[in-house]
This record gives sequence, structure tokens and C-alpha cells, in this order.
Amino acid sequence: MNITDCTIFDPQVFHTVERVMIVLAVVVFAALQYFKAGYGYLRTKGWGPMIDNKLGWVLMEIPVLVTALLIIIPARGWQHLTEFILVSFLLVHYIQRSLIYPFMMRGKSRIPVSVVLMGAVFNVINAYLICGWLFVLAPEGRYTPEWLYSPQFIIGALIFIFGMAVNLHSDHIIRHLRKPGDTRHYIPRGGMFKYVSSANYYGEITEWFGFAILTWSLPGAIFCMWTFANLAPRANSLYEKYTKEFGEEFTSLKRKRLIPFIY
Repeated sequence: MNITDCTIFDPQVFHTVERVMIVLAVVVFAALQYFKAGYGYLRTKGWGPMIDNKLGWVLMEIPVLVTALLIIIPARGWQHLTEFILVSFLLVHYIQRSLIYPFMMRGKSRIPVSVVLMGAVFNVINAYLICGWLFVLAPEGRYTPEWLYSPQFIIGALIFIFGMAVNLHSDHIIRHLRKPGDTRHYIPRGGMFKYVSSANYYGEITEWFGFAILTWSLPGAIFCMWTFANLAPRANSLYEKYTKEFGEEFTSLKRKRLIPFIY
């Protein structure tokens, strides 16, 4: 059976999922103003059983790669050069996020199983929307080789690369805040942390903003919207926790929460 015959790629089903995801992004953004995500520096016991942080990150992020391959291989995605180049931005990010980043983590932190499951479901749906659009539902002739010379691709790709560089550098700074055995908390400094308290989140949101532009698609915009809905409230919570824990030492830095000079 051709992949285009699958019910999940029926245009009506696909567009319904898009609409549901847009509504849920708004709901999640509102809910996270009151419920703090229980992992990392904001980890709490109210989110249920926990597992090893490294294992949790692999299980949460690798579904993107699995879902993408389950669509790309039957659709012979490698035969569609432009679409394959577009999706490679997604794949590179999640190869790093699921197969490299977890094993660079330090310490013995734990992450709630509930957070892992919610993240995995979110990742599966977003991979389905993006890959389904690129390889199944995008109109014939939408992504010709000329697309790679278009302003939206060039600008979006540059924004994505900048965002990924910020994200990776910020993660590097966070990883090296403490020496082995040290359990104290420190204020991240350097790089984009000069401007915002959650530079790693700023980098990730910037990545998906660039991806939305370079694909010029609703699924790309939805992914960016969800990333913001999830990370913006968390950035605010981190700002408040830094303020409470470090007081004037932190507030005197006059950083914004997430977006340099704005928020």
C-alpha cells in the first residue's frame, strides 16, 4: 500500500490534527503559567515516578527520528532532494538531542516518567505533521530545487543555524557550571546568558522559528508555536527561581527572561 493511501495522511485528518495542535498549544501555554514543569532546576516530586535523566531524554526525543524514518522511507524521501534537505534540519537537531546530548549530561538527575511520556507524544505528532507535509501532502511542485535559493529558505536556514549554535553553546555553559561532586547552583554566565536567563531556550525557539520560515509551512509554524508555549513559561519560572535564590546578585545583571531586550 502506498503511504499516501494511509488514513492518517487523508487531508481532512491531517488538517484536523493541525487545528487541534494549535488549540492545545494555547491551552498548554496557559496551563504552564500555573503548573511548573518538573524537571531540571525546577524538578519537583509532584510529577510522579522518576527515571534516570539520560534515559528519559533518549526516550523522549528519539521518537522524532523513528516517526520521521517511518514516513521518509516508505515515501522514498531521499528521491525528493529539496524536501530531504529541509527535513535534514529537523533530523540533525534530534540526532544531537537524542543520541549525543543525553550522554553529555553530568550528575545523576532524574526526570518524571510523566514528562517523558508527554514529551514523546508531542514529538511524535510534530514529526508526523512536518514529515507528512513535506513528503506526502505538500502540493506537487511546491518544493522545487529553486526553493533552496529562495529568500525564505536562506533567511530561515541562517536563523536556524544561529539558534542551534546558541542552544549548543548555552548547554555547554550550563554543563560546566559545576565541578564533579559539587551540588550548588550557579548563575549561568557568558554567551547569550549576558542578555537572557534562559539562553538555551532562546536558542531552541530561534531554531524552530527559522525552520518555520525555511519550510514556509503551517506544520513548521505549529512546531515553533509549541516550542514557545512550552519554554516561555518555564523561562519565566527559572527567572523567578534565580531571583529568589540569588537575589541582587542575579537581578543586578538586568537580564531578560527569554528574548533579548524584549522579554
